[in-house]
Amino acid sequence: MFSAGIAPAQTVPPAPSHVGRHASTPEDIRAIEKVVADFQAALIAKDVKLLSSLLLHTNILFASPADDAFIQKMRDTTDVHFDGVPAAGYVGFANYIKREPLRTEEKFYNVKITQDRHVAWVNFDYEFLVGDKLSNYGVEAWQMVKRDGLWKILSVVWSMHAAAEAAK
Repeated sequence: MFSAGIAPAQTVPPAPSHVGRHASTPEDIRAIEKVVADFQAALIAKDVKLLSSLLLHTNILFASPADDAFIQKMRDTTDVHFDGVPAAGYVGFANYIKREPLRTEEKFYNVKITQDRHVAWVNFDYEFLVGDKLSNYGVEAWQMVKRDGLWKILSVVWSMHAAAEAAK
């Protein structure tokens, strides 16, 4: 018998030799890195046309999902079906970038790109600055897909900490 809360020890079998071998090319990695750089440049330039050109389409998943406490608050006060994923997505973000009078910039750190054939993942730590002041930070993950020879962002999901949390 096992005590409550203690899981039995499990052995992890070694991976087969084909696991971890990705069909990745230096050209694809460079092209993905260019998408990352173009995304950052588009934010600074407030070029939402360039920003949207980097996406597979403008209805991709583009969200910072809410935590359980916020979801419950929204369900109690506003929308019993709220799932923590705002409906505005990329379009809401693009409208914010266009309207914000101050300079916007997203800095990426610890960028890791994993690419296998026509799919890729870009993961990184980020800081989002508005008017050269930290607005929020966290981790971000993109799924990407290669279509017609071009790498496009398929989804963008991030965690978000308020700038005040950075001071703690």
